[in-house]
Amino acid sequence: MSIHRPLAPPDIEALAARRGRFGGGAAPRLFLLAGAGFAWLIPALWNSTYFYALVIWDALLLFAFLVDWFRLPKASTLIVRRLWHGSVSIRVATDVSICITSSAVQSLHIDVMDELAPSPWYIARWLRVALPATGSGSARQPFIPGERGDISIGRVYLRYRSALNLAERWAIADLHQTVRSYPNFEHAGKHSIFLARSRQIELQMRLVRLRGSGSDFESLRDYRDGDEIRNICWTATARRGKAVSKTFQVERSQAVWLVLDCGRLMRTRTEGFTKLDRAVDAALLLSQLALYSGDRVGLLSYGRVLNQRVLPARGAAQLRHLVEQLAVVKAESPEADHIRASATLLSLQRQRGLIIWITDLAETAMTPEVVEAAGQLLSRHLVIFVVIAQSEVKHKATLTPSGPQEMYETVAAQEMVFRRELLLGRLREHGALCLEVAPQQLSTALLNQYLSVKERNLI
Repeated sequence: MSIHRPLAPPDIEALAARRGRFGGGAAPRLFLLAGAGFAWLIPALWNSTYFYALVIWDALLLFAFLVDWFRLPKASTLIVRRLWHGSVSIRVATDVSICITSSAVQSLHIDVMDELAPSPWYIARWLRVALPATGSGSARQPFIPGERGDISIGRVYLRYRSALNLAERWAIADLHQTVRSYPNFEHAGKHSIFLARSRQIELQMRLVRLRGSGSDFESLRDYRDGDEIRNICWTATARRGKAVSKTFQVERSQAVWLVLDCGRLMRTRTEGFTKLDRAVDAALLLSQLALYSGDRVGLLSYGRVLNQRVLPARGAAQLRHLVEQLAVVKAESPEADHIRASATLLSLQRQRGLIIWITDLAETAMTPEVVEAAGQLLSRHLVIFVVIAQSEVKHKATLTPSGPQEMYETVAAQEMVFRRELLLGRLREHGALCLEVAPQQLSTALLNQYLSVKERNLI
């Protein structure tokens, strides 16, 4: 099951309008020629004839400027259109084209600048478009958004000149639109091997057909010694006059919940991405894999309040819905309310399911609230508790100090690492599957853990 590409923003067009009080000005060539005329000033100090030549030169330039100015078409003769050549994803280049159509009878040279959202990886610049008479032209540039969610895209600015290049008019096209920036889809293609492994596990389970270890009804058969009393079908027993047992098979469709912590700890950046960005990418890949495996996938993201909530379901429509919701997941400044998230999960998911909780641990003397909240789920659900590691702290804990200051830093880092291992060990003792992985390895580790759960039939 793949993510389809009708996620590209819609095209938008508008008529250009005059910009500024005068709507134009002198072109660079006029200044160049006027500057060349000042060369007459030096000989004019000795001979006044050169001064009159300078005046005539400037008068000719002014006349040529006015002719060029009035020959330039009005801004309303230009139709500006913005075209998107793909979906917009965080830290992924998407080509954007500005197409201009002119009804004027003369060719134009146009400089165009698109007011795209600012980003550390995108710098707005002027693009050149050569526009023939009563024709169209376009300019194309890559756009790399720096964040997920809804991005406001602004206007398009134009400066156009004729072949004389003495005068130019200024115009603006109101192409305001809101564009949604999605998680990184390129990662999905890089992890296609996990889809193949998922299919292999599914085929193995169909061949094995484990009986008695699931809860999906399969068939009836005669009672045998060792069958549980609760599995006897009393209605069939009454009809046949002998004991009849129910047989069950492994559930092929499990409920999988993706739980994302959007609190302050997930705002930390590594290599330009926040921890929440990494968590969203991993959640997108895992949802695709789980839906491909036949499971039902739901989503719960939370901060101080519950932000996104998607009930478990299957199919391509569910994947599209998850993509839309993951795109608008945002990190918050306050600490998240983990207890509320746990209580919500217990009320929404009554049957046993798989809870994949992606978070980080606060460095406090007390047991973090998120650990207690995850522990409340263990009596009913299988929990994969994923903590995004602090790679720099782990590296610091392994260094050999060369002085008192480095010794204090190393000891503090070792205490932090030990405390995290102790907290995760407590959850493991109660049945949770705990992972602490570097942000760059989060997606791979999580997909491997999910497939391991499926292969071992833990839910």
